[in-house]
Amino acid sequence: MKDNFTTFNVKVENAIAWVTFDYPPVNIQGLPMLADLNTLAQRLETNRDINVVVFQSAHPEIFVAHADTDFLKEMSATVVSRDDVKLLDLQTTLERISKLPQATIAKIEGFARGGGHEFALACDMRFAARGKATFMQMEVAMGILPCGGGASRMARQIGLGRALEIILSARDYDANQAEAYGTINKALDPEEIGSFVEALANRIALWPAESINACKQAVYASTDKPIEAALKEEAYWLYQATSQTPALKRFKWADDNGAQFDMDNQRGWEEALISIQEIK
Repeated sequence: MKDNFTTFNVKVENAIAWVTFDYPPVNIQGLPMLADLNTLAQRLETNRDINVVVFQSAHPEIFVAHADTDFLKEMSATVVSRDDVKLLDLQTTLERISKLPQATIAKIEGFARGGGHEFALACDMRFAARGKATFMQMEVAMGILPCGGGASRMARQIGLGRALEIILSARDYDANQAEAYGTINKALDPEEIGSFVEALANRIALWPAESINACKQAVYASTDKPIEAALKEEAYWLYQATSQTPALKRFKWADDNGAQFDMDNQRGWEEALISIQEIK
């Protein structure tokens, strides 16, 4: 992937795009970063050679900082009606990241406050380093509210009470608290997070791109649809996957070789799933 970004750099290896934020002095989330993220999303949306995107930071103390006050202070102080209101640039950008066909992972080893926290919430998975990662939504103290999907995504992910506790307290919480709240998948020691995320990304990258996307779409649909509609989404994406992946060939191979009745396979499914990737 051609790297001409100003707020991060991208390295692609083994179907994984490693996106490293590097925008001194603090990885501020301003218009340049949003422009870069939109360009990145545009390239990834049609790329089936990349299966996983890992977001990390070159800054030893900051993942992504809060939204740049330069564009927040230009907001209108005039009330806008519900009929006239439009999505904000930050909202549309992070929604685009959320809907990428690839699996997205946030590897957090520093401060992720305000918009930086909302960026992490827009990723599919989040892992944070103990003693280094710090989270906050400070907007209520400034007289506004989280406006990059923080309120909406957090409530869906961890429930109303905990989301309101984080948003209304406007205080820092660490990786262990984030794991307990459910805003991250797992808290890891600093010396463990790199190898853990790398191993997870490499494993996910083994699977068919179309299947990864189908899984994402079905899971996301389940969060805001009634169960019947969500089940229909599962069925829809199943057909999308079987029409675009070697799934049927793999099922036939398993049937022809009696693989599903083999006790060795039952004991070693994790390894078997890797070996079956050879069937194209």
